[in-house]
Amino acid sequence: MTRSCSSPKRLVICVHNKCYAASLEKRKVYIAIPDSPAAKHRQIRVIDESGEDYLYPESFFVPVTLPQSVRKAILAAA
Repeated sequence: MTRSCSSPKRLVICVHNKCYAASLEKRKVYIAIPDSPAAKHRQIRVIDESGEDYLYPESFFVPVTLPQSVRKAILAAA
């Protein structure tokens, strides 16, 4: 697992959770961790309901842009 610590974390919204209903909630904002090797395989590394980061299909998520104050609050609560 290769992660880039210098890249900012992205916020994404789950839009599909087929086969992962226990790990992902639709319409919930998740933190995506940069993972270049995973991206090459159309996967995204997300901190899921277990509190751990796992790879999921990129198509399960949509990137979201939020006001800076909301972004900071979400990242601080994580």
